Amino acid sequence: MRTYSNKLFAIMSVLLIACFIVSGCSSSQNNSGSSESKSKDSRVIQHEEGKTPVSGTPKRVVVLELSFLDAVYNLGITPVGIADDNKKDMIKKLVGSSIDYTSVGTRSEPNLEVISSLKPDIIIADAERHKNIYKQLKQIAPTIELKSREATYDETIDSFTTIAKALNKEDEGKEKLAEHNKVINDLKAELPKDENRNIVLGVARADSFQLHTSSSYDGEIFKMLGFTHAVKSNEAYQEVSLEQLSKIDPDILFISANEGKTIVDEWKTNPLWKNLKAVKNGQVYDADRDTWTRFRGIKSSETSAKDVLKKVYNK
Repeated sequence: MRTYSNKLFAIMSVLLIACFIVSGCSSSQNNSGSSESKSKDSRVIQHEEGKTPVSGTPKRVVVLELSFLDAVYNLGITPVGIADDNKKDMIKKLVGSSIDYTSVGTRSEPNLEVISSLKPDIIIADAERHKNIYKQLKQIAPTIELKSREATYDETIDSFTTIAKALNKEDEGKEKLAEHNKVINDLKAELPKDENRNIVLGVARADSFQLHTSSSYDGEIFKMLGFTHAVKSNEAYQEVSLEQLSKIDPDILFISANEGKTIVDEWKTNPLWKNLKAVKNGQVYDADRDTWTRFRGIKSSETSAKDVLKKVYNK
């Protein structure tokens, strides 16, 4: 009887150990699968202030610059909070319709308390404007800081790509960029092949006139269309006097002006202004300040490019 009991005990022990092994393997596989699933749902976003882990698909998004609104909205998400400079009409102008959102104040000084009250899943901030409040922002929600203010066209596209990844919308982002590239290429094809005039945009203020050079945001748009830029420089902006502008003497001049009187109003009575080629040939055009210099998104760049062809060639 003892021998039989011993054999039975041994058999039961082996079966019990086998069960533990099978159970352990199954558990390990389940954990591995869960970990893999979690890994696919999580990503690390590289941005100007470092790396930020983001998981899932953020729904409650706060944007602190206008180009970020352009990007997020064109990826199918309406932000819950926007730094709109307290100008609802400007936001309507950017996206093309009225949208429901909460103003979080100005781009230069966003209201942290209001941002926190919105319980965002992610905050998209400007690398220049918001560098000093990055620590406070990331305490509220995962925050990425990207280039927007004074960013070039290429940097704007890079920011759009990063935003698409952060929002778990990479496929949609690639589609949007493909559509955008087609729009730009189609517009470029409309430029006459014998066009050899040079072009530049200047921003007119009350007491200054600043040219946007070949390395500026709009300078790159001119280049994409096939124009020769009148001011080639590695510095994006160049403040000039009327005398200096007359030496550059651009063939085509776009002017983006602040509201009210600007320095150009004074220049218009000066012979140097009247002798500019662009002035004599009727090639001076207005450029909407918001679209050309503030919005800096893929949609606004398309609008700017279309504006050039419409005004210069009546297309």
